[in-house]
Amino acid sequence: MDERFMRITQELAALRGMTVKELQEKYLELYGEPSASNNKAYLQKRLAYRVQEIAEGIEEDNEAEIAKEVELADQAKIRWRQPPVRPLNRGNTASLPLRDPRLPRPGTVLRKIHRGVEHSVKVLANGFEYNGECYKSLSNIATKISGARWNGFVFFGLNRKR
Repeated sequence: MDERFMRITQELAALRGMTVKELQEKYLELYGEPSASNNKAYLQKRLAYRVQEIAEGIEEDNEAEIAKEVELADQAKIRWRQPPVRPLNRGNTASLPLRDPRLPRPGTVLRKIHRGVEHSVKVLANGFEYNGECYKSLSNIATKISGARWNGFVFFGLNRKR
């Protein structure tokens, strides 16, 4: 076997023994950006792919390859959705929606009868008010009312199509 093949095989085998933290460091090294994932299997697959890409001399910024991919993509019968735009800087919320579209306007009172007791929750601009206390999520209120973990939108019937 040639030396390059042996080196790649050893590098791929080393990925299997790495911790998630080590895999994330390797990801940063090979991709030049931090990984958003903590999933060990996912990181191993992505890194194995990148190790092989580098070994084959495939550069991700090669303009000729990118142009060829774009040309082939235009001819494809299948259209892929664009990935959602996520800000790299977690403090930058300019591109994020301000409110969940399922929520009614601030000032609306949600009513839920649970085990014969009516519960009222007032929708605020940045949270909810229940029994004089403010909450950030409907799920917390639903859990408090029912004693079990609930999705707030499901509990209050806000996930239905209007």
